[in-house]
Amino acid sequence: MGVTRRDHLSGEGHPVYRDRVPLTPGPARLTLRQARRIALLAQGFGRRRPVTVTQQHLLATARRTGITQIDSVNVLSRSHYLPSFARLGPYDRALLDGLRDGRGPSGRRTRHRLVEYWAHEASLVPVEDWALYGFRMRRARDEAWGGMRAVAREHPGLVEAVQETVRAQGPMTAVEVEAALEHAEEVGSEQWGWNWSLVKAACEHLFWAGELTSAGRNAQFARLYAVPETVLPAEVLARGPVGERPLPDEEAFVALVEAGARAHGIGTLRCFRDHARLKVRQARPALERLVADGVLREVEVPGWSRPGTPVYLHRDAPRPRPVGVRTLLSPFDPVVWQRERAEALFGFAYRIGIYTPAEQRVHGYYVLPFLLGDELVARVDLKADRQAGVLRAPTVHTEPGAPAETEAELHAALAEMAGWLGLDAVDAAPARPNPEA
Repeated sequence: MGVTRRDHLSGEGHPVYRDRVPLTPGPARLTLRQARRIALLAQGFGRRRPVTVTQQHLLATARRTGITQIDSVNVLSRSHYLPSFARLGPYDRALLDGLRDGRGPSGRRTRHRLVEYWAHEASLVPVEDWALYGFRMRRARDEAWGGMRAVAREHPGLVEAVQETVRAQGPMTAVEVEAALEHAEEVGSEQWGWNWSLVKAACEHLFWAGELTSAGRNAQFARLYAVPETVLPAEVLARGPVGERPLPDEEAFVALVEAGARAHGIGTLRCFRDHARLKVRQARPALERLVADGVLREVEVPGWSRPGTPVYLHRDAPRPRPVGVRTLLSPFDPVVWQRERAEALFGFAYRIGIYTPAEQRVHGYYVLPFLLGDELVARVDLKADRQAGVLRAPTVHTEPGAPAETEAELHAALAEMAGWLGLDAVDAAPARPNPEA
């Protein structure tokens, strides 16, 4: 007997996807446009926007996409706010913070609904999915970044002291942990003398290993470290890396590949494994099991499918239909996470710009794709000039075949974004054709 994906933590060796009759025969061939529509609908586009966005809408969106990537760049807005804006329209960002920080709409304390972990890079994931990353947590000493591995190997006493300090005083930022340890030295308990970088590395090692988690962020966007039992429900902890019934690695891989396939609707092995940054050796057997069990089936998509790189359709993927959408996408939106997928589906060769030397940039610094209908029709370099109260778009480039209404629709989308960000005006350069097309 299988269990729903959201109930996998209570299962013992059961499939982590929903029990259903295997896929009924259907078209084995889809056009590229149909594939695009499936992908966008699976991501939550094409739905009627709510009049007022609530925490429930935001949580449903976070669960639909599965993973919300975090990035520190704030030239426009913190990137984790943008996917919900793209799908739901303007909303109060404090509501999303509340899901992460354990606060309800009125500010009262409540259960944490989202928690941070290294999923697709630094990410917010639904609390119930935290245990799926136990395989990664158990490998922290071997696979975490170098500084984290080094502090665990060379300074085990510090790591233990950091964990005990957070247990006694947390939730805390790394700076607060450092100050607490320095205070301990001043009153003569232990001669630590650790600098901030080592304390931060110890916090991050414990976070990667699942021995600490995040209770949210402070006003300066610094992570608040906490022991997992203060944030996560007992049933999640039980299936975690050191819980009573830890989730086997193979079950976690199946769950994560299925989650990637459900979030994308359609895609290749690379699309699905990139969702949670799985290795090929972890993801391929999981995908084969999902195919054997009828959760995924291979389809042909001319222009995308090719020998050795089959395309798979999730059995719960929405049927393709027109997608009435006009929105700007974060550079870290799941629609464009995997650049090869974006180019195959949309013919959109994309670079964000922030990692490119200034003299080599073509489209700007912080470049957002513009989604109109089921096409990526333009790209816009955006900056929130908060002091002047202006949303600035110094460069705007349209894609070949962009419809005549692209610039007008883009200006409407920019005006909506400016209002959401609390800016009074938009200053956008005239659109020019993409010089790389």
